[in-house]
Amino acid sequence: QVQLVESGGGLVQAGGSLRLSCAASGRTFSSYIMAWFRQAPGKEREFVAASRWSGGATYADAVKGRFTISRDNAKNTVYLQMNSLKPEDTAIYYCAGKGVSGGTSLRPHDYEDWGQGTQVTVSS
Repeated sequence: QVQLVESGGGLVQAGGSLRLSCAASGRTFSSYIMAWFRQAPGKEREFVAASRWSGGATYADAVKGRFTISRDNAKNTVYLQMNSLKPEDTAIYYCAGKGVSGGTSLRPHDYEDWGQGTQVTVSS
């Protein structure tokens, strides 16, 4: 079992920045893929970014150029640096993880482990 614990959410004004952290514990693998999803009220959970164990990254078009995902494999921790935040970024942000089977996925169903979420609110 892998446990994921998120931190760093909060309230920020439009144009501001936040950094989210997600620490994994338990039985993990070097090939573990970690990702961020978000879900706004009344909307489906959507992919934000993913980091492969080798360091490669994938971003949703909505956040490309503004968000940066990074990973510290030694600490089993993934980060999401969010810059130039917009009100439409407001959502609960979830950390997720999966094995390498199938590679990086944009589908929530493919992820095996989930954090409990952290609220990000961007005011106008």
